Amino acid sequence: MPPASQGQRVALFVTCLVDLFRPSVGFAAVKLIEQAGFTVEVPEAQTCCGQPAYNSGDRADTQAIARNTIQAFEGYDYIVAPSGSCGGMLHCHYPELLADDPKWAARAVAFAARTYELTQFLVEVAKVKIDAAFPSRVTYHDSCSSLREMGVKTQPRQLLGQVKGVQLSELAETEACCGFGGTFCVKFPDISNKMVERKTADITASGADTLLAGDLGCLMNIAGKLKREGSAVKVRHVAEVLAGMTDQAAIGEAE
Repeated sequence: MPPASQGQRVALFVTCLVDLFRPSVGFAAVKLIEQAGFTVEVPEAQTCCGQPAYNSGDRADTQAIARNTIQAFEGYDYIVAPSGSCGGMLHCHYPELLADDPKWAARAVAFAARTYELTQFLVEVAKVKIDAAFPSRVTYHDSCSSLREMGVKTQPRQLLGQVKGVQLSELAETEACCGFGGTFCVKFPDISNKMVERKTADITASGADTLLAGDLGCLMNIAGKLKREGSAVKVRHVAEVLAGMTDQAAIGEAE
């Protein structure tokens, strides 16, 4: 029998940060989804998910972005984002933003129902078997949006459990915010710095040599703080490890 994924099309929501700062995460996501038998496409009309505007109270522009995104991604079986924060915006906030728009409310709900964070999709829909090795002691940071908006907690750990050589050492406060929060770190830099300082101390205490997470915003924030502190801990997006694509320098390191 052909796999259940045969003929099904997945649209990758690349995210701004992945596109501009870490394209390897997007390539890793494509590799993982294609290995599960799906056809992956990247709609050219996609833009930012609208989260910066949404967090700044610009509802009108966020609604316009939501309509454009929904239209760009219609016709696909699934929409997958290698980011819990962007996934949360698409899945949780688009339906609320367009709830009073008779032309878009139902389309927003249907769009949200097909939207997944990457590790969530790999476990719950694709049911992948990971074939990768990463001999390293790692720890995992649960981003706020992945955890609280997308319900992602066990999925990345289940996938990492299949990676040869990985030893997982959990953080004492794995669910605590790293202080990035999109516009939060700009509006409240002192508070943000204290939060990431607490996070890096927790990472050091874990004894891990690599920090993994599913949100590039968190990873860049934490990597920057670790670098300033002179830490030797490496920082990577979990997709790179799951796809066996770890030849590139870790986040925040020179090529």
